Amino acid sequence: MLIARTVAELRHHLMAFTKPVFVPTMGNLHEGHLDLLRLAKPLGDVTVASIFVNRLQFLPHEDFASYPRTFDSDCQQLQAQACDVLFAPDETQLYPQPQTFKVHPDPALANILEGEFRPGFFTGVCTVVLKLFHCVFNGGAGVAVFGQKDYQQQLILKHMVQQLAMPIDIVTAATTRAPDGLALSSRNGYLSPPERAEAVQLSVALNTLAQSVRTAKLAGLFDVAAAELTAMEALRARGWTPDYLTLRHQSDLSPVTALSHAPMVVLGAAKLGKTRLIDNVEIQR
Repeated sequence: MLIARTVAELRHHLMAFTKPVFVPTMGNLHEGHLDLLRLAKPLGDVTVASIFVNRLQFLPHEDFASYPRTFDSDCQQLQAQACDVLFAPDETQLYPQPQTFKVHPDPALANILEGEFRPGFFTGVCTVVLKLFHCVFNGGAGVAVFGQKDYQQQLILKHMVQQLAMPIDIVTAATTRAPDGLALSSRNGYLSPPERAEAVQLSVALNTLAQSVRTAKLAGLFDVAAAELTAMEALRARGWTPDYLTLRHQSDLSPVTALSHAPMVVLGAAKLGKTRLIDNVEIQR
């Protein structure tokens, strides 16, 4: 596996290939990241992963400084999956001067849910992803793979490449889960053992809400607001601090006010102790 530390080194190596497939990460890799890589491998002629903890997507009170950095272990895991290239720039390489030009996604999609509770987050995400795309694809075509756990993020990035006419296919991989159903996340490492045992209750709450929607679709009656409130209160009763548990349309994450045959998704974000977790469950027609 080639480890490229500079944009020039990365581009020089990738000149020999016609269809890179790219998996961007912030490191501290787990099985979910490796599943993205496994999905990516047959989709192009060279597999590229990146490790970069992006300062722009962290709010001042968040965990940029303490975000786990496990570079040696990450490299071993990527090599075991036959990753071809690791792009591992430092801040001076990716942001050689202050990043005053930024990508501001559509507020209708970016200022709700995660964007409401983490203002500016998606501006930071879109800016770094666009920059990474230019580094890896250099204006050409390719494929990028993201996880479904970050549901709003992958939808925003799909809109970004469409509206900017970038010849890049965004592929969304299913969420990788622990045996008890907890969505894998680098931030799960912040959980104490009792919190880790409790953490699965977020996915339990989302699946319970999703199942009530599926059942109600058959019956034809459903109070969306009341069901969302019940799900939030169930988590609060267990000591969580939920930001949202909500039913949305998959296409644009607009609120569901009345059930239809359109694909829907239940999304949730909640804090357990000091750790904030997110998850979602799709509801197909």
